[in-house]
Formats: sequence, C-alpha cells, structure tokens
Amino acid sequence: MAFPQSFLDELVARSDIVDVVGSYVALTKKGANYFGLCPFHNEKTGSFSVSPDKQIYHCFGCKKGGGVISFIMEEENLSFPDAVRFLAKRANLPVPEEEQGEGSRLRARLLELNRDAARFYYELLHDKRGEACAEYLNQRRITRRTAVNFGLGASADEWDCLLTAMTRKGYTKAELLAAGLVVQGKGGSVYDKFRKRLIFPVIDVRGDVVAFGGRIVDKNDPGAKYMNSPETIIYSKRRVLYGLNLAKKSKRENIILVEGNIDVVMLHQAGFDNACASMGTALTTEQIRLLSRYTKELILCYDNDNAGRIATQKALELLNDTDFSVRVLELPNRIVDGQPVKQDADDFIKNQGADAFERLLSGSETGMDFRMARLAAGFDLTSDQGRIDYAAAAADLLAELPNAVEREIYTTRAATSAGISPDALKLEVQRSIKRRGYRQRREQEKRDLNVAAQVQPKERAIRYDNLRSAMAEEGVLRLLCTDDSVFGDTPPLREEEFSSPLLGRLFARLWQQRQESGRISLPLLAESFTPDEVSHLSTIVQKPESLKNAPQALRDYIRIIQEEYQKRSGAGLDPLAAATEKYKAQLGHGGKQHG
Repeated sequence: MAFPQSFLDELVARSDIVDVVGSYVALTKKGANYFGLCPFHNEKTGSFSVSPDKQIYHCFGCKKGGGVISFIMEEENLSFPDAVRFLAKRANLPVPEEEQGEGSRLRARLLELNRDAARFYYELLHDKRGEACAEYLNQRRITRRTAVNFGLGASADEWDCLLTAMTRKGYTKAELLAAGLVVQGKGGSVYDKFRKRLIFPVIDVRGDVVAFGGRIVDKNDPGAKYMNSPETIIYSKRRVLYGLNLAKKSKRENIILVEGNIDVVMLHQAGFDNACASMGTALTTEQIRLLSRYTKELILCYDNDNAGRIATQKALELLNDTDFSVRVLELPNRIVDGQPVKQDADDFIKNQGADAFERLLSGSETGMDFRMARLAAGFDLTSDQGRIDYAAAAADLLAELPNAVEREIYTTRAATSAGISPDALKLEVQRSIKRRGYRQRREQEKRDLNVAAQVQPKERAIRYDNLRSAMAEEGVLRLLCTDDSVFGDTPPLREEEFSSPLLGRLFARLWQQRQESGRISLPLLAESFTPDEVSHLSTIVQKPESLKNAPQALRDYIRIIQEEYQKRSGAGLDPLAAATEKYKAQLGHGGKQHG
C-alpha cells in the first residue's frame, strides 16, 4: 500500500463525507440522507444522494458514486495518492511522505517546476531580454500592478533560455518535457516551447501554476498568435478557467466568461474582477461544475463575430439543463471610417471605458433572448413560408422551457416580433411539448421492456455475461456492505466462483478488509479500483435489500452462484452435459463453432 492502513483509517474517520461533499454541493437533509444537484452532470432536480451512515455518495441520474476519496478524485481530477494528500491537508493530518508513490512525486515535482518557471518568466519581463513584452504591455495599456497581479512574464528570443535556467536548478529534461515547457525536435534535441512571447501563468483555484499561455508580441512574427501548454498530469484544459483563481474572490455576485486571456486581464484592471476565460476550448461540463462552486449567475461576453456567436450558442445549450441564471452581453460593433468593426471586451474597455461596460452589463439580455434572436435571424419573416417555418422552430425551442410563466412570456414576445398571433404560436408550443413527452415516454417504455439492459452496468468493460449469477453476486456484496454479521469467519465463496471478474475482485477486497480491520471501508476501495468500478459498487449498495431474512437470502445467493459456476466449469456433470454447457457458454460469448 502507498500509505499505512492506520493512516488511511484515521483520514477517512476525520473526513466526514457530508462535510467534504457539502463544501462543493449545497445539500439538504431528507430522511436519513442528504440530497443536492449532482456535481458530475447537469441537472435541475437533485438526484445526488449522500449517506452519512454508509459514508458514500451516489447519483441516481449519472450513476457515479463512491466514498470520500473517490469524490475528491473525481471532483479535483486527482489520483488516489493525491486525493489522500488533499484530504489530509484539509483534515490537518500529517502525511507519511516517505510512502509517496512515483506518480505523486512526479506531480509534486512538476508543480514545483511550473512555479519556478513562472518566477523565471516574471523576472525576465523586467530584464533586457523581456523589453519587447514590456513594451507590448504598455501598448495594450496593461499596468505594472495588473501584470504583477496575474504574474505575467516574458520568454526570451532564445532556443534554450528556460531549459538552461531550470536544469541549473536541478530539474531534468524529462521533467521539463513532462511539464510541456520544452519540446523535443526530430533529431532528439530539446528546446523551449515558449519563445518571444508574453507569458500568462495558468493558476488553478488551489493556487498552483498548472500551465502557461503565450502570445506573440511582434505582429510580424509568423508563429501562431496564441500558444498553450499541452495536457499533462497536472493540467487538463477542460477543468481549468484562466483567472478563476482571482474571480472566485470577487464581491460581485456573477462571473463573466470571455474568450481571451487579455480580455480577462483588462476586465480585472477596469474593476470587473469577476472575469475568467477557458483555455483554448469551448465551455465544458467540467468547467461548469467548477463555476457552480462560486456563483449561480453567468454572463457570456464572447467576441461579437460569427465564431463568438456560435460559441455563445453552444455554451447556452450546455447550460440549458443547469440551475444557472445565464445572461448574454453582446458587444456592439465599433464604427471606423464609416464601417462596422468587431470588438472584444478589451477593445470596448479601451474605447468606451469601464462605465460604458457597466451599463452594457446591466442591460445584458437573458440566454433565451439571445437564442430567440439568433433563431429569428435565420428566417425571412417578411414571407408567409418564413413565418411558418420560424413558428415550428421557435415552438421546439420554447418547449424546452420548464417554467410555464417564462414560456408564456417568451412565446408572446416571439409571436409579436415575428408578426404571428400569440395564440397560434402557443398552440404550436403545446403541440411540441406533447411530441417531446410522447418521444420520452416511448424511449422509457423501450427501456422498461428491456429488463436485461436495465440491470447491466453502463460501462461495457464491466458488463455481465451471466445475469442470473451476477444478480446473486450483487446480493452477496450488498449484504456484505450493509450487514456483514450474517457472514461467518471464512469466506462462503471463492473469487473464481463469481461470473463477473469485477464482482469477484470486489468481494475478495472487501473480505480482506473485514479480516484485517474487522470492518468494511468503501472509501478505501478507491485505491484498488477505478472510479467506474467504485461507482458500480455504490449502485449495487443503493439497491433495496431486506435484512429481515438476510441469512436465508445469503444462502439463496450462494446456491445460485455455485449452480451457475458448476454449469460454467462442468463440475458434477457427465462428459456430454459438460460439453453441451461449454458449447452454450461459447455461443453466449458470441463465439463461432466450426465443423
């Protein structure tokens, strides 16, 4: 084990799952359990359950589940050892660092390397080699105070400037490659990834430098305008928002999402310290989960070009099934020599000032206003056919609104703007709602009829080959986790008797826990099993199981498992029957027989 058993037991005891999960999710007590909105998928009705008795969480929607360590692994994107360290720091519990694994050592080493690299880039900005970047900051009207606040830096016009500095500090080329700070050429030579660029350290909400962004400062430079760190063991662009480490401290109630690093920097400088941006990717579900910790209101302020409008539309669709209140701030074009010119938040602040941006912010439209306006722009509302087609499309969009009052308001508004009778459009919306309901019922009916599909695990890698045996195996695990007093001192089954390799391994590990510590600890399974496997066990444990006649239930489960095992192995069967069962088993696996 990477950590002593006694340390892990104490860590789990000090990390009550309700307290830990409650720091990420708003929980409400209902009966013996707590419920809230799932942090792992978008939902408006809370299906996320936390059990203080079992010390596990389970989402009845997306089926994710596990113990307190699994939750931190999923939510913070950490390995088991790093999740343990995260919880240990939270519980003020010293970690036996001498037991640290290779992966955790590398992670810690890369974080140190990135921190030192950020300091080096920062110092270079104020050196002669960073003069071009310093001049660029002056041109963009970025003050020294702002540059310091964001830790901005500069990379030199040299091939191995950072490489040389970091190797002198004791870092290896392999570590620099793993951090994405250097690149290996075709001939095997290694050189700096960022050269002649303004450097933006990417700092996560924990305050760690996890990556870097670089922007060219010479307009004649043929290189890519923007360059970002690659994905590493400490950086996933889907899970990080540039500037959120600062925006989360804002006293403003909402968070502004913009497209670029410079936009974030300039908005903070202008007093809008609640701005952040995604790193070279569209808004993701992981970023939405991250934002939900700090606000319930988002303002989308992407560029006012076609790409920006497409990005806004995609973000609104992604946010549609969440409980965020979403508004859209569309920046007006700037008129230059009588021609409209697109502008981003940085341009607007420079040309119009912070007060003008504040007024725009106050008057920003709702997400549905934006979507309806974009929809209407795609139809010729001066023609009859255009209005007919628009009514059908608008009805489908309006049918998505769950709130009847909100749906009424937008339906009337859309009908008036398109020159359609509000009653006619309301009728179309009702028809669309009925069609949606019909489709959903049909899909549910198909699922209900397919009983086998309902009991099969979602993940293909852990699907069951023998449903009869697997259902009994689940029952054994459920009893072991909820009332192990019905079991004796010796295991009633061998691991190989389980038809599901996963359920067999789970049984063996849980029994080992029982023997070693005298109790079952579901949170500690995260060390030996994947998040999907732990989630599957949480689903099994959540299924109803009457404990009134648990001894008889256990005997029945064991009998079924052993019967199915005998069929598979041919034990107790005559040669002909054994051959027949083997043939059936091969067919059940999709095997082909050749005569």
